[in-house]
Amino acid sequence: MQTVFSMAEEKMGKTLNALNNEYSSMRAGRANAAVLDKIRVDYYGTPTPINQMAAVSVAEARILTIQPWDTSTLHAIEKAIQISEIGINPQNDGRIIRLVFPQITEERRKDLCKDARKMAEESRVSVRSVRRDCMDKLKKMEKASEITEDDLKNGEKKIQDITDKYIKEIDKACEAKEKDIMEI
Repeated sequence: MQTVFSMAEEKMGKTLNALNNEYSSMRAGRANAAVLDKIRVDYYGTPTPINQMAAVSVAEARILTIQPWDTSTLHAIEKAIQISEIGINPQNDGRIIRLVFPQITEERRKDLCKDARKMAEESRVSVRSVRRDCMDKLKKMEKASEITEDDLKNGEKKIQDITDKYIKEIDKACEAKEKDIMEI
């Protein structure tokens, strides 16, 4: 029975981590190095993350600088950013690439908040799906006489408590992201 609880914790934890990763890569008008995490640069035939090829730093609130360790990769990095979906045009001065994040409009902020809420709801659905799977496992264990009816009731309550904890964490993450988007 303990394995069911640990499986629930693990899967729900992964769902929360995935949501936080999605939130960190959302572009909200402020310079954030995480927007580059999904971009790969062809470096000698190997798709390589930008942060493994260059020093990425936030120069100002809305400016991200990328300084490659090997200056011959400057154009490859610039090209990878241009074809990516982040929607920012890189500025290359021959040594450093600058990404200037534009100020976002009120309407765009509301759209971003809507996207954040949608991601949170998808995560809640995923957590509830894990809960359902765990409840089914407990019922099968009870049917096979591996656990008693009381154990089943206690197990269901514990699974529900774990679910409630992760739903609350998802809600907190969503609230924080919305606040972050709206205060810019």
